[in-house]
Amino acid sequence: MVDFAPPYLQIDATYLVQGSSPIQSVSDADQPGVRIAVTRKSVEEIVLSRLLKRAELRSVDTIPAGFDLLRAGNADALAVPRPAALQFAVRLPGTRVLADRFHATSGAMAVPKGRAEWLAYISEFTEEAKASGLVQRAIEHVGVRGVQVAPAGNPSTR
Repeated sequence: MVDFAPPYLQIDATYLVQGSSPIQSVSDADQPGVRIAVTRKSVEEIVLSRLLKRAELRSVDTIPAGFDLLRAGNADALAVPRPAALQFAVRLPGTRVLADRFHATSGAMAVPKGRAEWLAYISEFTEEAKASGLVQRAIEHVGVRGVQVAPAGNPSTR
């Protein structure tokens, strides 16, 4: 068992759609007849299976397989983490990555459960690293697009 410090980064999940698609926001996708490609057993599939009321999920084994469905016109949207959506958008000119999200995943450090002093130290370090710009500089240094610094604090405890 572990305890988590506040998250230091956040990765949104969103949709990649064709440029001509009428889908402009995440909520637009939950319509009858809309086919959403999603990776089987992924966080995105779990979340969307609970959120969507009218759209059809088309589960695939890999993100590239979902991209192939979108490219072939057999899916109206591809549900993926924003970094993947941005990478695939480059490979298929004319596609769009939606600005909003249907889910966010956070990255956080963990310590063994019950180690309050360790958790306090890691939590303070995490908040200082976010506030000082260290986390943002690390994201920029690595060059990953679509990842952002998590908001201050620990949203799971609010």
